Amino acid sequence: MRFRHPDGSTVHLAYCTNVHPAETLDGVLAQLRDHCEPVRRRLGRDRLGIGLWLAKDAARSLTTDPAALRGLRTELERRGLEVVTLNGFPYEGFGAEEVKYRVYQPDWADPERLAHTSDLARLLAQLLPADVTEGTISTLPLAWRTAYDPPRAEAAHTALVTLAERLDALEELTGQSIRIGLEPEPGCVVETTADAIAPLTAVDRPDRIGLCLDTCHLATSFEDPKTALDGLAAAHVPVVKSQLSAALHAEHPRTPAVREALAAFDEPRFLHQTRTLTDQGLRGTDDLGPALNGAELPDAAAWRAHFHVPLHAAPAAPLTSTLDVLKDTLTRLVGGPHPLTRHLEVETYTWQALPPELRPRARPQLADGIAAELTLARDLLTDLGLKELP
Repeated sequence: MRFRHPDGSTVHLAYCTNVHPAETLDGVLAQLRDHCEPVRRRLGRDRLGIGLWLAKDAARSLTTDPAALRGLRTELERRGLEVVTLNGFPYEGFGAEEVKYRVYQPDWADPERLAHTSDLARLLAQLLPADVTEGTISTLPLAWRTAYDPPRAEAAHTALVTLAERLDALEELTGQSIRIGLEPEPGCVVETTADAIAPLTAVDRPDRIGLCLDTCHLATSFEDPKTALDGLAAAHVPVVKSQLSAALHAEHPRTPAVREALAAFDEPRFLHQTRTLTDQGLRGTDDLGPALNGAELPDAAAWRAHFHVPLHAAPAAPLTSTLDVLKDTLTRLVGGPHPLTRHLEVETYTWQALPPELRPRARPQLADGIAAELTLARDLLTDLGLKELP
């Protein structure tokens, strides 16, 4: 979906396909047929943007087989889909029964992360629509925080510098500008926007490498959108892309009813880092289960959990979502005289991890839910003065 900003620029809205992960190219093609096109039809649009997730094996198939890449382009066009952004965070296995800490491997100290992201950049340059010359890729925020020592930090820095040089060469070859955004996430080396400033300014390539601002992660870490964006602007760190998502919020985690409601979201597939803001600063656990089952996390103030809940359907009381943080962030990103980013992506990958009574029963219900999320995002953008384009 495309929107005209009052300044005349185009803002793109997509939804991320990691909600129905596939490891192979055949699986990706099936996604387009079984999920993406039905969502587009529900929205009544001739064209729908998708934030494509390409796992290692799918990406490798496309980089080694030009005919396969041409086939993917043809299939996108045939189904009324376009790609201006990729989700390069998960490397493989995002559909596994247990993902948890595996999603952070390989990290930016591992040469395979550089190789994979370079492949994604080359692919995106060839998947962009004919009238688009800029693509974006979100990636993990360097590494999970444990075992990240100075040698690994230096290796990650070198990898990002090398990546920027490769992106320079790619633009010279293709005329397409591909930019990468580190995506701050609770528990990682770069947990907050403030954490991103030092490594990104050290790389010093804001034309190539900046930040992907995920509004669920921002809210989980209790960051204030204005403070976060002002800090990035002061450090000249660009917001390459923003993922529109909402976290799980519990205002009174000490009460039995709230803890019982939270327990329904404690599931075995993904990490749900949980945070609370105390007088001593941010405190947290790596997952929701330890927060509920131990004394590690203070419960005198609100908790937020890294669980991407559907944008249009907040959890039932006594829980809620951080949709207000998303709205505030979006207003600051695109509601001003000029957009701070032109790529927006709805990313609710946890539909099948929701409590059983909230999960879609079949593909049509999932398509309905994704279409409802995109409708909400569209309405927020038009309320800010952007005009939806055909």
